[in-house]
Amino acid sequence: MTKQTLQLLDDVFDIHSFEQDSPIPAPVFSASVFFIAKTYEELSVVVPSSVQLKSQEVESDWRALEVLGPLGFSLTGIMSQISGVLAANHISIFAISTFDTDYILIKQDKVQDAINALRADGYMVIEP
Repeated sequence: MTKQTLQLLDDVFDIHSFEQDSPIPAPVFSASVFFIAKTYEELSVVVPSSVQLKSQEVESDWRALEVLGPLGFSLTGIMSQISGVLAANHISIFAISTFDTDYILIKQDKVQDAINALRADGYMVIEP
């Protein structure tokens, strides 16, 4: 399979955790980009760090690599291969998938290590 091209987004992101039954904070909807996930146990919201939210818990200073798409649903192993490269280099990720593509969030202090590891494995990574 051909290696995907990834693009590092400009934004720095925060990952927020809320109680499962919490309403989604209104400022989320005016963010330039956001991700929301709700399970039976919790509500997670990912927004640019410029969006201030009062949450139960927050993980700050994440950058996002977008797998340039759109990616077809018949494609397999994309996230597995990318996360495998990063895991082999001891780089933790927070993965998000959308209808068209995938995003890999990496702590700010590990971004250059991640880019170097992916490039060494044959991926093209576009930086802003």
